[in-house]
Amino acid sequence: MTYPQLPDLFDPIAWWSMVDGTRTAIIDSASGSRYSYRDVDRDADRWHTVLARQGVQAGDRVGILAQNRYDFVPLFFGCIRLGAILVPLNWRLSAVELARVITDADPALIFGESASRALLEEACAHLDGTPMPRVLDLDHDLPAMQRAASDDVTPTSPARGHDDTTMLLYTSGSTGVPKGVMLPHRQLLWNAMATTIGWRLGSDDVGPAATPFFHTGGWHVFTTTLLSRGGTIVLMGAFEPTEYLDALDRFGVTVTFGVPTQFAMMRDCTNWGRPLPKLRWFFSGGAPCPPGIKDMVRAAGYGFREGYGLTECGPNCFATNDRTALEKDGSTGWPIPFLQMRLRADDGSLVGNDEIGELELRGPQMFSGYFRAPEKTADAMTADGWLRTGDLASRDAEGVHRIRGRRKEMFISGGENVFPGEVEAALLDCPGVLEATVIGVPDARWGEVGCALIVRRDPALDEGKVTAEARLRLAGYKVPKRVVFVEAIPRLGSGKIDRRATAALIPDA
Repeated sequence: MTYPQLPDLFDPIAWWSMVDGTRTAIIDSASGSRYSYRDVDRDADRWHTVLARQGVQAGDRVGILAQNRYDFVPLFFGCIRLGAILVPLNWRLSAVELARVITDADPALIFGESASRALLEEACAHLDGTPMPRVLDLDHDLPAMQRAASDDVTPTSPARGHDDTTMLLYTSGSTGVPKGVMLPHRQLLWNAMATTIGWRLGSDDVGPAATPFFHTGGWHVFTTTLLSRGGTIVLMGAFEPTEYLDALDRFGVTVTFGVPTQFAMMRDCTNWGRPLPKLRWFFSGGAPCPPGIKDMVRAAGYGFREGYGLTECGPNCFATNDRTALEKDGSTGWPIPFLQMRLRADDGSLVGNDEIGELELRGPQMFSGYFRAPEKTADAMTADGWLRTGDLASRDAEGVHRIRGRRKEMFISGGENVFPGEVEAALLDCPGVLEATVIGVPDARWGEVGCALIVRRDPALDEGKVTAEARLRLAGYKVPKRVVFVEAIPRLGSGKIDRRATAALIPDA
């Protein structure tokens, strides 16, 4: 017997509104306002109507420039019902950088909050020949438009397929012009299913949306995942550690996500270590987590796990458990359900257990390509359909994976491969080190050597102490030959280290 192709459309809000409409979907941590699934469903229909009345059609892009707020969620599902594509814009960009993204996305309409109006107007002034998109103010224009829409019959949704794009997310662009990653219905649906199975999430779970919505982490680590299960999302604005910890307690958060820098900031809060009876575990991603941070979290009585993901796949790619996370510290676990992984050497051969190779992924929770950039899409894929992540990893005999760093960041010193991630982990274990990163720099004798950039926890820490501690933990060729102390390590909005900006901090030898 054959079956018709199922549409695989991602819109769990409508279903939960029908079967358990009074259930809380969204909590705004700033105001304390709560929105039920029925509220979100109603507001998604209003957004559908607003967009249609503004002339937006299926396939059009709709931009939004704002910090995390309730409007994001019903707007996203309103776009889905219209067949439009949501483009969350990065408010941390300069006007020139933002103009590049707007030029590439070519949105039919942009919604901006009043606080971002000056940035948006300046960005539009840099469009350089690109047609000016229409701009509407979320705070001033939207309320009247939604009131008018509430009296209209919601337009009929067009036919949509599982490969239709729901969202266009622009990567950080640390190596050049940002790329627009197209996220189809299929990716959202399978990521949600895989995550709720692999991480054992259910309708009673409460998770935060603290990462900005212009990143996949803000949307697809917990937001769309928990909404697919009838769970609850707590919206949070700009990260402030004391307020964040208070919100975890006040709203009964059960699982939470952060980057290592945020955990370090929380450690210094007076309310760190307070009882959080409903919290099952902290989840770290975006960058390798220093051993001291992990020990701090566990010593406070909280569970701790490390993860890995990227905009192009997942973003949730691994699943683990508390025992494995503790016994195999620094590991990310096993491939999440429905996702295949392989590790390949430079010559294309598969590597064995405990060997390092490039991580390649294949599964239904993958992107559909880069927007209007087929050549970049082709470069990211192998001939047999696997995604080249550019990340190095190893796998042990039990199938547990460990991320080793970026392939492009590896350097060769005296004929030996040096992986910065391994060196950074050793440095972060040294007394007096708060943050550390390692970059390969040219050297007349060795070809390349490591230069460590370090943020001190102990003001008395000097290069000699760093080198001595590193030699206790690393082979001689891996020990950085230069040490530069800095006030802060530049990071992208995702929390990952900005390698280009960091390299600029290294003085000429």
